[in-house]
Amino acid sequence: MSVLTTLGGEPASASPAAGTSVWQTLRHDRAAMVGLVLVVLALLVAAFAPWIASINGNDPYTYHSEALAADGSPRGAFGGASSQHWFGVEPLTGRDLYAIVVYGARTSILVGLSATLLAVTLGVLIGSSAALLGGWYDQAASRVTDVLLGFPSLIFMIALGAFAPASVPRSVLIVAVIGFFGWPIIARVVRGQSLSLMERNYVNASRAMGAGPWHVLRKHLLPNLAGTIIVFATITIPANIGAEAALSFLGLGVPPPTPAWGRTIGTAVAWIATDPWYLLAPAGALFVVTFAFNLLGDGLRDALDPRLGES
Repeated sequence: MSVLTTLGGEPASASPAAGTSVWQTLRHDRAAMVGLVLVVLALLVAAFAPWIASINGNDPYTYHSEALAADGSPRGAFGGASSQHWFGVEPLTGRDLYAIVVYGARTSILVGLSATLLAVTLGVLIGSSAALLGGWYDQAASRVTDVLLGFPSLIFMIALGAFAPASVPRSVLIVAVIGFFGWPIIARVVRGQSLSLMERNYVNASRAMGAGPWHVLRKHLLPNLAGTIIVFATITIPANIGAEAALSFLGLGVPPPTPAWGRTIGTAVAWIATDPWYLLAPAGALFVVTFAFNLLGDGLRDALDPRLGES
């Protein structure tokens, strides 16, 4: 049952008091607030990446050969870190690593958010419509969901990325593939909660009075599924950011020289024995962002479902 449905079986109103209660609970969760602050900072970095990257006078597309030694490794300690290159430079190219990490936030977060939006939209529509319409449609949707849940999605992503036409923008392809394989688990949960809501007296009364499926979905199901949708979206974002990083690590992400954390980590593996510093910056950024979204998702789950705190 949705966390926004009252114990008496009537739909919980989306009143300001309810929103205030959720915020008050979330505000007293220190871990969730840390996650929220970090998420906001990450979003600001992604939104203002050109300005933030230019603070030290660099961009991720300029090659600084003067910062490299004869073998292509960065000059100096810590990957060539200096007052001009705060995080050092990229081996072989000399590109500023600080600018790469900042711009990489835009790539990873944009792909993660877009793929999550696609997955949640598909999952909610398919799951709720299966519960509403029932019959052959429900059975077909359930079987497709089961098949996709057991499908080796990473192998398919790799194959599709390798054979996709070059004319297809790689970022759009990544969003489509990750989002397509992300909706089944959301659909399964939404379908289960929708079936429970369909047994409520207010839904039966509404349908008896002639309300159609769209009216039931818009007025009764979606408002009571809001908490579940928010929590699932928040928890799915870091998973999708990690999926994008994995594809970029395998060389199937956005094409170079577009900055991406996963591809930078993949390149750094070859240099880790020579200079491990090159790996720390992008890996640290990826860890902080995914960890922040997980902290925020856990806090939202606890705030929207007070029963968890009683167990």
